Amino acid sequence: MYREIPIYEIENIKIGNAQNKEARTGCTVILCPQGAPTGIDVRGGGPASRESELLRPVAACEAIHAVLLSGGSAFGLDAAGGVMRYLEERGVGFQVGDIRVPLVCQSCIFDLGIGDPRIRPDAAMAYAACVDAETNRPHSGDVGCGCGATVGKLRGMENSAKSGLGMYAVQLGSLKVGAVVCVNALGDVYDHRTGKKLAGMAIHPADPFRDSEEAMYHFFFSADQAPLPQGNTTIGAIITNAAFGKTPMNKIAAMAQDAYSRCIRPIHTTADGDTVYAMSVGHIQADINLVGTLAAHVMAEAICRAVLPKTENA
Repeated sequence: MYREIPIYEIENIKIGNAQNKEARTGCTVILCPQGAPTGIDVRGGGPASRESELLRPVAACEAIHAVLLSGGSAFGLDAAGGVMRYLEERGVGFQVGDIRVPLVCQSCIFDLGIGDPRIRPDAAMAYAACVDAETNRPHSGDVGCGCGATVGKLRGMENSAKSGLGMYAVQLGSLKVGAVVCVNALGDVYDHRTGKKLAGMAIHPADPFRDSEEAMYHFFFSADQAPLPQGNTTIGAIITNAAFGKTPMNKIAAMAQDAYSRCIRPIHTTADGDTVYAMSVGHIQADINLVGTLAAHVMAEAICRAVLPKTENA
C-alpha cells in the first residue's frame, strides 16, 4: 500500500513560493532544470495561461523546465519572465545555437477581487519564488499562489471563504506521485472521502440554499439574474518520478482532473479556468493507469488541504 511522503522527496524538482500578503497575491514555482515531459488538461472556460501549446502531443517540445502557478489573472503572465531569467543564469534551457531558452509554462488564477488589484505577480516575485525553491521545503496554506485564493463566490466575495495552496504526495514501492494545487473555485469544496463540505459559500440563518449548486439552480431563474462572478480558476500540477513522454502525461493530467470533480461543486464552468499539469521527473517504470489513478487521489487530498486553516511544510 502507498504511504504519505513530503512532496520534496520526489527527486529532480524544487518548489518555491513568493507572495505579497498585503496585496493578497503570489506565485508558486515548480522547477525541473533537467527537463520534464509534461502534459496538460484544461476544462474551465476562462483559462489564463502561457506556453500551453508546447504541451500538445503534436508540438516539437519534449520537455519543459518549470511550471509557474500565479495570481494576477492575465496580468500575472508577466511573471514567467522571472523564472526564465533565473534558469538562464544557471545555464538551463533548450539549446538554440549558442543560446539556451528556458521553457516555462504558466497558469494564473483571478485574485484581483480580494486584495489590491493594481499589484500582481511580476518577474521579480517569480524570481524570488525560484530562490525560495533552493531550500526545497515548500509550505502550503495561505502562501504563494494560494495567497489570494477563495472559494464559494457564487453570491459575491462577501459570501466567499478563504482558500489557499495544497500539497500532498505518496510513495508506492519506488513510485512517487504528488500534487500541488491552488484552489480558487467558483464552487464549494467537499471532502472526497466523506462528502462533507469543507469550505465555500457562506450559509446564513434561514438560508434556503445550503450549497453553491443549489444556489446556482435558483440563480438562473431569479428575477435579479446576473452574470456568474468571474474571479475564479483552480490550477494545479501532478509530479511523478514515473518515466513517461509528453503524450501519456497528457492522459495522466486528464485523469488527475477528475479530482476537481470529486471535490469542487460546481466545477468547470465558463467562469473557471480549471487546469492541471502533469510532469514526469524520474525514470521509474510504471503503468499509466496506476499513475493516473494515484494522480487523481493525491490531487483530491491536496485540494482538501488547500482549504484547511493551517500552513505547514508540505
